[in-house]
Amino acid sequence: MINVKKMTLGALALLLVLLTIPVAAIAAPAATDTKIDAVLTTDVSTSMNESDVNKVSYEAMKMFVDMASVSGDKIGVVAYTDQILREKALLKIGSAEDKQNLKTFIDQLTRGPYTDIAVGLDEAVKVLESGSEKDHVPMIVLLTDGNNSLNPSKTQEQSDKVLSAAIQKAKDKGYPVYTIGLNADGKLNKDKLQKISDETGGKLFVTSTADKLPQILSEIYASHLKLRVVPLNGFTANGQFQDVAVNIPNGSVLEANISIMSSQPVEVKLVDPAGKEQNIPSDKIVYTSSSAYSLIKILNPTQGDWTLKVKGVPQEKIDINLVYNYDLQVVMDPLVSKTYKAGDGVSIKAHLESGGQKAADAELYKDAKAALIVTDTDTNKTSEVPLKISDKGIEGSWKVADAHSYELKVKVENTNFSRESRPVVLNAKGGSAAAPAPGGDQGKEGTNWVTTGSWIAGLLVLVIGALFALAYWKKANKGFFGQVVLEIKDEETGERTNPQYKKLNAFKGKVQLHQLLSLAPEFAETKGIVFKPGPGDTLIMYNQSDCTIEKGGRVFDASQGKEVKKNDRIRITLQNVNKSISLEYLK
Repeated sequence: MINVKKMTLGALALLLVLLTIPVAAIAAPAATDTKIDAVLTTDVSTSMNESDVNKVSYEAMKMFVDMASVSGDKIGVVAYTDQILREKALLKIGSAEDKQNLKTFIDQLTRGPYTDIAVGLDEAVKVLESGSEKDHVPMIVLLTDGNNSLNPSKTQEQSDKVLSAAIQKAKDKGYPVYTIGLNADGKLNKDKLQKISDETGGKLFVTSTADKLPQILSEIYASHLKLRVVPLNGFTANGQFQDVAVNIPNGSVLEANISIMSSQPVEVKLVDPAGKEQNIPSDKIVYTSSSAYSLIKILNPTQGDWTLKVKGVPQEKIDINLVYNYDLQVVMDPLVSKTYKAGDGVSIKAHLESGGQKAADAELYKDAKAALIVTDTDTNKTSEVPLKISDKGIEGSWKVADAHSYELKVKVENTNFSRESRPVVLNAKGGSAAAPAPGGDQGKEGTNWVTTGSWIAGLLVLVIGALFALAYWKKANKGFFGQVVLEIKDEETGERTNPQYKKLNAFKGKVQLHQLLSLAPEFAETKGIVFKPGPGDTLIMYNQSDCTIEKGGRVFDASQGKEVKKNDRIRITLQNVNKSISLEYLK
């Protein structure tokens, strides 16, 4: 039941809070580091058994997962041939367990015949559409080792049609696609991959060997977040600990990712700027390793010169790279004037912010370059105007050339990062520059408390009514999370269908198993098996059918409702046909 007293008190509290918070404070965006929504889309055709014998592509994807932020990023995985073999919806990372969940999923990928890039890209776009967050930066990584190899039942024309639609949708949604061509046999269709990247705002990477994939994935991660990959001194191992200098340039570094690429295991030690050896791992240092790489993530590292000590197998070549993740933004000051015309000079000022505060660290500005990016939106031409930058800020000027509309952004970059401010629109056609709306007149007249009191009372009634309506609506329309994988087994022949991945977020409140089975008439008895959203992204399963349900080999009584958790596997034996259904719940 709904607690009316609690809801009313809550509404009063909420209203008082809203009335005492300045409007600007409500509207101000939180100053946090950038989070990503990434879908790793990989070709798992059988040709990869030759081009990627040691499954280095899997290791590269796992390293991408390890480089992701310790909390907040979302990553999904799509494995394709000429169909989707496995898929994992976007998983929000909140712990080391979440990252391990993703890496375990990647390790379990299998390979199959045929290749159709269109299938992989189309599904990756759908995964982002269904799970990306508004303030996150979306991206798709698409890996293939060659040309399409289609099932005889499908034509190239059909594939091209799906691919064109997927590219257009990615472009419309703002999903850049970073394509990777593993050109082991020299027959890669680079033009197709180039087209995908160019039209969506991504970038093409080509390599003749799978050994370069971890390096490429780290470059993609850095490039997408406007960061730089800093190569450190690699070496040929001699069986002893060898020192590598690691410089943390300033106090605004949130995470320092040190990737060590080696086909043989390595031992590592880490010494901070004070000369103290650090425990690996610890609450400030995350360490992960695999057969192709080791990765050290230092959280909020102390500024200064650290020392990385690496011991490798003698004669083994070891490459080491560093990627910093910054809590850093460029903020452009409001333009001085509201109106401009051709020939006017425009004064530009900006500054760096870290943690929501103006950055005072002089090291951030050292060796940095700043420029004003000017896009004439009438002609689509873009130009750059150098700006002066110092620890006092960023400043300069620009002259309006024509009576056009313009988009202005300030860019700051150095060897470690690249950042751009939010765009400002300037209309030199007799209009005005985009700027915060001026506040209303204050203090000219006394407050009309009768009018204000009536307004507050009316608003309170609306708030309480809305809360009641919202509570009932949410109960009936609670959304689902994740997806289920369905396989149907013919108990007479033992044959199984290919896994069917069914996203649940298209349903609200409840869904019948029969709906997930595309309402096939032979499975009509599954109408009595219903799923509802449960607490903590679980499912509640209700069985009002004659079907037998098993979990872990034991009969699963769901007549009154039973919880289904992430990675639970359920077996449903049908009564009207000699078939069974395997169901796995994935996030």
